[in-house]
Amino acid sequence: MTLNVLSVYIDGVFREKEQVFVLFSVVNFIYFFIGEIVKRVILFLLLILIIFPQNTLAKNISKASIVLDINSGRILYQNNSNQSLLIASTTKIMTFFVTLKYAYDKLDNEVTVGEEVLKMYGTNMYLSLGEKLKLKDLLYGLMLRSGNDASVVISTYVAGSIDNFVYLMNEEAKKIGMQNTVFKNPHGLDEETKNYSTAYDLAILTRYLYLNYPLYKQIAGSKYYDFKSNLKSYSLTNRSKIIFTYDNITTAKNGYTPSAGKSLVTTASNNDLELLIVTLNDYNIYENHQELYDYYFSKYKNTKILDKKNFKAPKGLFETDYYIENDFYYPITDKENIDFKIIVDDNKDYLGHVEVRLDNKVIHEEKIYSKKIKPKKENFIQRFLKFFKNIFNSG
Repeated sequence: MTLNVLSVYIDGVFREKEQVFVLFSVVNFIYFFIGEIVKRVILFLLLILIIFPQNTLAKNISKASIVLDINSGRILYQNNSNQSLLIASTTKIMTFFVTLKYAYDKLDNEVTVGEEVLKMYGTNMYLSLGEKLKLKDLLYGLMLRSGNDASVVISTYVAGSIDNFVYLMNEEAKKIGMQNTVFKNPHGLDEETKNYSTAYDLAILTRYLYLNYPLYKQIAGSKYYDFKSNLKSYSLTNRSKIIFTYDNITTAKNGYTPSAGKSLVTTASNNDLELLIVTLNDYNIYENHQELYDYYFSKYKNTKILDKKNFKAPKGLFETDYYIENDFYYPITDKENIDFKIIVDDNKDYLGHVEVRLDNKVIHEEKIYSKKIKPKKENFIQRFLKFFKNIFNSG
């Protein structure tokens, strides 16, 4: 009896040990096997980040975005850039443009605040009924404070009514190529009427303003602005925080409504490269813009492709001296190759043209002209000798 009990006990101990060993083996297998999978997944993700940093960054920053070189117009990156979205207060960039287009000579005129301000809510300058201030001061309030009240006062003054002003906004949008944009108001509030545009269209608008109206850079690039109306003093601070935190920023306009989410349109400059970024419905506008600028400023260099002072065609191509009128700059990476093709044209006004190509696509054309050699001016002695020579010859 004792031996049987002992035998059963020993058998039970070995069985428990065997179970423990099996359990330990399973746990050990799961730990090392699953651990190896996790390691491989992490390594794969790191490789993706290294090989495709721009895609990983840009796909998650916003619903729609674009990075564009201002001077050449080259698009360096875009994501859903033609998707029509609510644009909130970035609307005011167009309000600014229409004001300059139709009232540039009236910027120092005094404007009286009317009843149009009474319906405004959200971000305001808090203008008072009957208050008088310069149109230029209202533009600062429009861009720095993002004043909805400023937008309707400006609209009424410039076009006679808000409806007339909105009509001009849509007309000017079409003229400069904003094909997927519809404005219904000059401020961007979207509870009653809604403004729709795209990242690409807002980039077209901002680029046009930046290149043609220096006042845009002056106002949209200001951190602070102080002025007085007939009733009170104003001290405005730019609501776009990135203008205080990122040194390369040259202009900024933000926007927000619950329906549109956050949006931001900025420009920045670094080492002769001027970039423009638009992000719409972007949860983290300021950090994302800075990350995009840092990446594309490090990747691209504004390179002189054509030098008008040192332009040379193949020997014997033209029978006369020639020249081009303009330098040409273009943003390229270290890995991109530029090539040229010179074409002789049968044209009385110019000899031909040079095509600049990137990856076999023409990115620029520049005409080649014939130099008209002007006779050198004769000095006094030459004219004196020529005079006597003519006398003797006539005799």
